[in-house]
Amino acid sequence: MKHVIALDVGGTGMKAALIARGPHPAAAGGGTLLYEGRRATGRERGPEAVVETILDFADELLHLGRERFGTAASAAGVAVPGIVDAERGTAVYAANLGWRDVPLRELLTARLGGIPVALGHDVRTGGLAEGRIGAGRGADRFLFVPLGTGIAGAIGIAGHIEAGAHGYAGEIGHIVVRPGGPACGCGQHGCLETLASAAAVSRAWAAASGDPGADAADCAKAVESGDARAREVWLAAIGALADGLVTAITLLDPRTLIIGGGLAEAGETLFTPLRTAVEERVTFQRLPEIVPAALGDTAGCLGAGLLAWDLLATEVPA
Repeated sequence: MKHVIALDVGGTGMKAALIARGPHPAAAGGGTLLYEGRRATGRERGPEAVVETILDFADELLHLGRERFGTAASAAGVAVPGIVDAERGTAVYAANLGWRDVPLRELLTARLGGIPVALGHDVRTGGLAEGRIGAGRGADRFLFVPLGTGIAGAIGIAGHIEAGAHGYAGEIGHIVVRPGGPACGCGQHGCLETLASAAAVSRAWAAASGDPGADAADCAKAVESGDARAREVWLAAIGALADGLVTAITLLDPRTLIIGGGLAEAGETLFTPLRTAVEERVTFQRLPEIVPAALGDTAGCLGAGLLAWDLLATEVPA
């Protein structure tokens, strides 16, 4: 059975799948889900060990596919965090994994017996899946924004993700929404992700509540219970988020705005005030549909499968 390897590498864990081309190409990340697996990234062991774990995991998937389905995978798609040069197949830099200029596509191709390998940025790869088979399905233009430890974005255009001239397109988390605000790791002050990410809300609520262990989920629960301090923290974050999103809407004019990540798990506690805040800020712009992401933490892995199928579709027959 013809299938591909899909692998999503995160800071703490890796998600993997074997995906066969099914009768409906939009199902399960490009076909039928044959196998799913997870493994710890083990970043505390250092960048070289992480790379070796990725190679070993991919190799195991290759052999598993051959044993169970009678043939080795035809291609592999891999999503990684940080700065990615997809064209060269290089993991340029990832602060949370400690690597620089890792020729990951070359290493994987060699380990996997020469099959073609596609390398993608984790958020853009997740956005690809959300756009084709998730919350953005059917939208010709969308913006996918996961709100997690940081904030990033993926710009969807006609079924593909725009990477930009240098691979940095979609970095909405580094739009300055509060000049002179909190310092950001990028070197600026007042970036969106310092104010509206799940990590930012956790910090603000821990300070406001006096509980150093409190996080964004606790803040959302306190908002739902009517806590005035929590509401102040929550609405401040939503205001900053709305400012950043309106800037993106002005530049990109998306038809659908997909919000994911940990903060989106608050459901309508987030989405109801966020839709109101964005609507209050638009003037001439057309208001996009604002929806929650549909694929959760499987988006990156499913998107990696799509990258692999796309790679096979563009191959020139011998």
